[in-house]
Amino acid sequence: MAQNSFTQHCRQEADTTALAQQLALSIRQFFQANQSSHLNISLEGDLGAGKTTFARHLIQGLGHEGRVKSPTYTLCEPYPIQIKTDGPNTFINITVHHFDLYRMRDPLEWQEAGFVEHFDETGLCLVEWPEKAEGTLPTFDIEIHLVAGEAECERVITLKASSDQGVAALKELLPQS
Repeated sequence: MAQNSFTQHCRQEADTTALAQQLALSIRQFFQANQSSHLNISLEGDLGAGKTTFARHLIQGLGHEGRVKSPTYTLCEPYPIQIKTDGPNTFINITVHHFDLYRMRDPLEWQEAGFVEHFDETGLCLVEWPEKAEGTLPTFDIEIHLVAGEAECERVITLKASSDQGVAALKELLPQS
């Protein structure tokens, strides 16, 4: 079986951008093959580790052409995206729901906000600070851990597939055994 995680040392923001775009390409291919699927992705790391920056580049890499806002105050920002399939003039529509739970003080806030239905829709949920919801979130297919380095834009990023869907979505990025 293929390895389910890998780590990349990004020395500058361009490296982080490239990794997020590679992940976006792999996720696009996953949705082309699994058209009504859903993925849950966590973004974990200390304050300033680059979670929102990575999320912005990932969402843009998936095809969003506008500005990607931080959902720190709104808790959730939705991004509808069209992904071209192999058929002529055929697209699938997915929605990326980008969550930032940093300001949550109690896991009940998550449940009371009514966002749980987004975890069943075609597309993906990208969640920053998932630990703030203390186990009330669905299982993640992919976990992304970011650690800030010594230099301002330097970071170590680990991507880990935590389900069969996660492995399929990371197919293009994971080392093959």
